[in-house]
Amino acid sequence: MLVEFGHFALVLAFALTLVQCFVPLWGGLTSDERLMAVAPPVSVLTFVLVLLSFAVLTAAYLNSDFSVLNVIENSHSAKPLLYKFTGVWGNHEGSMLLWVLILVFFGALVGLFGGNLPKDLRAVTLSVQGWVSAGFLLFLLATSNPFARVTNPPLEGGDLNPILQDIGLAIHPPLLYVGYVGFSITFSFAIAALILGRLDAAWARWVRPWTLLAWCFLTLGIAMGSYWAYYELGWGGWWFWDPVENASFMPWLAGTALLHSAIVMEKREALKVWTVLLAIFTFSLSLLGTFLVRSGVLTSVHAFATDPARGVFILALLCFFIGGSLTLYAWRAPMLKQGGLFAPISREGGLVLNNLFLTAACAAVFVGTLYPLVLDATTGEKISVGAPFFNLTFGPLMVPLLLAVPFGPVLSWKRGDLLAALQRLYAALGLAIVMVIFTFWLWGMQKVLAPLGVGLAVWVMAGAISEIITRVRVFDVGVKRGFARLTGLPGSAWGTALAHFGIGLTVLGIVTASAFQEERVQTMRPGDTISLVGYDVTFDGAAPRRGPNYTEEVGHFTIRQGGTIVTELDPSKRVYTARQMPTTEAAIHTTGFSQLYLSLGESRGDGAVDVRVYFKPLITLIWIGCIIMSIGAVCSMADRRLRIGAPKPAAKSKAAGALPAE
Repeated sequence: MLVEFGHFALVLAFALTLVQCFVPLWGGLTSDERLMAVAPPVSVLTFVLVLLSFAVLTAAYLNSDFSVLNVIENSHSAKPLLYKFTGVWGNHEGSMLLWVLILVFFGALVGLFGGNLPKDLRAVTLSVQGWVSAGFLLFLLATSNPFARVTNPPLEGGDLNPILQDIGLAIHPPLLYVGYVGFSITFSFAIAALILGRLDAAWARWVRPWTLLAWCFLTLGIAMGSYWAYYELGWGGWWFWDPVENASFMPWLAGTALLHSAIVMEKREALKVWTVLLAIFTFSLSLLGTFLVRSGVLTSVHAFATDPARGVFILALLCFFIGGSLTLYAWRAPMLKQGGLFAPISREGGLVLNNLFLTAACAAVFVGTLYPLVLDATTGEKISVGAPFFNLTFGPLMVPLLLAVPFGPVLSWKRGDLLAALQRLYAALGLAIVMVIFTFWLWGMQKVLAPLGVGLAVWVMAGAISEIITRVRVFDVGVKRGFARLTGLPGSAWGTALAHFGIGLTVLGIVTASAFQEERVQTMRPGDTISLVGYDVTFDGAAPRRGPNYTEEVGHFTIRQGGTIVTELDPSKRVYTARQMPTTEAAIHTTGFSQLYLSLGESRGDGAVDVRVYFKPLITLIWIGCIIMSIGAVCSMADRRLRIGAPKPAAKSKAAGALPAE
């Protein structure tokens, strides 16, 4: 009976979203406050119903209720409790329910905490959010019901996909979905602004916190997924340009451009048309990622579903929301008035340059990801677009962008002085040159581009520090006043500096781990030793071991440095009993920011086994940099100016920024 209650809660939530679609929209268009007032409570009640539905499905998993088809296909009574819980979203139906839960949660947040918004803007925004929620609730109920029953329940389930039985998959999907779905609010704000003709600096400030929140979680979600693939799949790589990886990376690139574009719009009331278009494109790319993962057009370790019928439904939703929003944009955007003017050399100009390279990079990833699919669908020809294409297209676009990053914050608004900005960055430039020379001295001339990459990363990081020093002016005002100015900096200043520093840190990790890693692949017998970068890796032998729902062959290795034992590592090969599916469990020793990485291959008999040993210098900086970027986003969200909202624009500004009333 509880399962039926969960299903009924979803049906009722869908009915409420239909109310949310039409009533507040009509109220916003007719300035009827009673109708507009319907939106907040309905959005909150919809969230409560979907939350109840999600709780019911979770209870079915925790209790191993094998009368539910979804539980049969993705759970097992012997599975550890943690993976029973994470198994709720480790499948198509459950993950879509989580997707919808986060979607209506964002709507509820606007309903509860959007009191500083104009009533008509909040009502129409929630109405647009209701349209998106209704579409995906209908998708769940019509094609992906997580509460489908079976007549004769089996005694045991089929177990969760073994590669999903990992702590990383307890964290990665929720983080990623908050990022994906969070951009739905910026989309809803953009559509509401186009409908109402409310597009000005105040709108940009209202949108920025939601964009920052989504961008923060998407950054963490991508980083967590990268680290999970790194240690779980046993390949030793942290990014593979997999189409589904790209599907999450494209909204991140567009969202980064949106953040910077919204700043220009807020400060100078410029780039209005472009900012709204980016808000539409960012969420559209999130929807595209959902389609790729769940349509069956891709075969990937990340893909959830292979049912073409579901793919057609999502494609229809994709066409409706993207096509409808772009049609509205094409109708309303030409009516927008020109915002503030600025010189090419200015902070606005730097942010425009940032947008140019980010959108070009996003386009390169888009083409590389979708071209093989389009070619296969139209001609039947199958091609593979891999790392060489992306490295040759994406990489060169990032170099000028990273070179320009430190200049943006030190340039003045409206009209800047490039020479004066460079003078403020002399120390950063000098440090970057020193690091290039040092890297050449340390590694030699065999890898010419790598030292330049190290210098570029240091340039970005040192530029972020220079930005804070420039704001504080400690050398001009003294240490005491400088410290007071430091603690008084707005959250957005710290957020920008931390985000840029984190990008530099991630670039440094990428360059060093890619260019200077050492690898040995060898068949080892007990007693054999591999020497790598000062480490002696001795294979002591392998032994079987049994887990709660798997068996594994565990290799034991002793790691010595200079004859002294520094650690012992136990990589393994597992076979999960229910699915008879093997997985590789790597073993990792972290020293400083570098890692020694071991994974087992095939057994060769007589105790011999294939072993991969990697030394990856500074690789952890890749993920530490992402965490620092996310901390920067949190600092920006804490900025008081974003909490209190933008002041009401003057009559002249309002006239320039608004669309003509219809």
